[in-house]
Amino acid sequence: MKSCTRWLTLFCALTLMPAVSIAAQAPPAAPAATAAPADNMNLVREKLRADKKLLVAENMRLTEAEAAAFWPVYDAFQADLGKLSDNAVTLVTYYGNNYRSMSDTAATRMLDQFIAIERDRAALLQSYRPKFGAVLPPLKVARYYQIENKIRAILNYELAKGIPLM
Repeated sequence: MKSCTRWLTLFCALTLMPAVSIAAQAPPAAPAATAAPADNMNLVREKLRADKKLLVAENMRLTEAEAAAFWPVYDAFQADLGKLSDNAVTLVTYYGNNYRSMSDTAATRMLDQFIAIERDRAALLQSYRPKFGAVLPPLKVARYYQIENKIRAILNYELAKGIPLM
């Protein structure tokens, strides 16, 4: 897991975080003649999803039967998690565009949105626990949640490095 963690940290630092960091620090730029920033972010997110799935596969030690049952639940979970990630990206982008002139009202609204995202994430983890438990033994469910937690911690760390304080 150590080498995978190092690999994921490097991957995040080189791909996802510059895109989010730029969104959090730069003023809006003129539209480019090539791909739109949203298209670029979608490409980065698709690459991250594929690499994340590979990382999970390498670390779960699933039997063939477990894998056949696990991946559909994983894919559904990732789709639901993606909706929360979309909300977080929207929040970070808003912050990046407004942090220099943030009002108390806007800061309060952002804090409420952040807490709602965190609450919804905890509820999502709780709602999927029995779904994963139906297809994997408890030790492997715990292992999967541990992997998810490590990935999230690395992403949050890398993201935090690029977001300035108000």
